[in-house]
Amino acid sequence: MLNLDTHILICALRGELRAKERQLLERNQWSVSAIVFWEIAKLVQLGRIELDLDDRRVVRTLSRIHSWPIDLAVARASTALDFRGDPADEIIAATSVVHRIPLLTRDSAILRSALVPLAAWRASE
Repeated sequence: MLNLDTHILICALRGELRAKERQLLERNQWSVSAIVFWEIAKLVQLGRIELDLDDRRVVRTLSRIHSWPIDLAVARASTALDFRGDPADEIIAATSVVHRIPLLTRDSAILRSALVPLAAWRASE
């Protein structure tokens, strides 16, 4: 199982993944922090991304993804990370820490973390 950050999930929905990302996603079950769904909805609302959240294919794909709750353990872990960033990014990373699940991300700050378990390749490849 992999934990996907918001950017990776958007790329997956749009068919814009890099080859290595696609290979990892084909071999693993997908999961996200619950905040990823909120973040996608806000990005659509603000016009920062174009994605039809009523499209049956999008709805079907999103409904099949395991969602991790934002609970006390995740909230506390988000304050003990070795990087600072957008609060949603910190919650996403903390979700991987708490549940010991590799995070698939392109975020350079998270990729430099020594605490966050990352997918087994570097996003720059």
